[in-house]
Amino acid sequence: MKAPSAAPAIRRRMLVICPFPIGVAAGQRLKYEQYFDRWRANGYDIDVSSFMDEAMWAVVYEKGRYAQKVAGTLRGHMRRLRDILRIARYDVVYVFMWVTPFGTSLFERLTRRLAKRLVLDVEDNVLLGQSLPKEHNPNPIVRWLKGPGKIRHLIAKADHVITSSPFLNDFCLGINENRAATYISSSIDTDRFAPSGPKPADRPITIGWTGTFSSMPFLALLDDVFLKLAARRTFRLRVIGNFDYALPGVDLEIVRWTKEKEVEDLQELDIGVYPLPINDWVLGKSGLKAIQYMAFGLPCVATEVGTTPLLITHDQNGLLVRTDEEWLAALERLIDDAALRARLGGAARAAAVAHYSLQAVGDDYDRVLSSVFKDKR
Repeated sequence: MKAPSAAPAIRRRMLVICPFPIGVAAGQRLKYEQYFDRWRANGYDIDVSSFMDEAMWAVVYEKGRYAQKVAGTLRGHMRRLRDILRIARYDVVYVFMWVTPFGTSLFERLTRRLAKRLVLDVEDNVLLGQSLPKEHNPNPIVRWLKGPGKIRHLIAKADHVITSSPFLNDFCLGINENRAATYISSSIDTDRFAPSGPKPADRPITIGWTGTFSSMPFLALLDDVFLKLAARRTFRLRVIGNFDYALPGVDLEIVRWTKEKEVEDLQELDIGVYPLPINDWVLGKSGLKAIQYMAFGLPCVATEVGTTPLLITHDQNGLLVRTDEEWLAALERLIDDAALRARLGGAARAAAVAHYSLQAVGDDYDRVLSSVFKDKR
């Protein structure tokens, strides 16, 4: 990773305000978190304040456990009260998504007022209060409590906004008072996220998907496709996540995601799938799953919507589809043709290293951080 030859003479203090503990959520781990060492080398002393602590993270996606979840939410708000009292000591505050998950925009307004400089990092149109599919949050009271005005206020008032897609970037440019928004792609440590060696010839072709409980409805979009495919081809479906999933009639393997085995579990795949609904909401998606598959040298089949056509060139480094029939045909092609898997996977790996590695994307973050000190409010 590129870094200065000597530590800068002037050290700056940065407070990172984020939803999840360090090292557990893909949206944080494979975004800004992996640049902390780079930023420290560039002269920043970094403190991280996550709303959710490890105890709450351990239960947040489990059914029930309401007492622990309420207690965790209260602890999170206490941390935010502490943050409000110390924000003025920092040279820059870096907010990922929101300051608090529920309620009015009070904490966001206080953070903006007290921060000398504020960088906001946003992803997905849900954070803008746009139309969120109900399956992500079926409780209307909870949807209301999430306060869509929170994120919009920060977008308008931030010194600079970092976005997860060009479509989201255009939206933020339209309401940011400084006209300062930059699309920065999700990125991957391509030295760590790398292809494995040859796989045993007698194992079934493994199609894989990785994600969390919140993205499980996207996986379910392919239930019918997998059932039809199972009647026509032999394959194994590997689902790597933090939830239970069943699909009778399909050779299914459920793998609980862990940070320690993440690379090993993904290296077992032969094909990666990235299904998405075709609607305006997904225009804010960064395409992180596709980039992960590409880094491992896997041919990725993805829904042709939003950011995916920017990442994948059809039949060159992956396959783009829109209908169930196209999904079925694409997966059959890849199962039947080892040479096609190798060609697409090799091109995908090359694209990931060239465009989505830490080395390729790190300079974009450096430019944003430099800009907020040059263009002081």
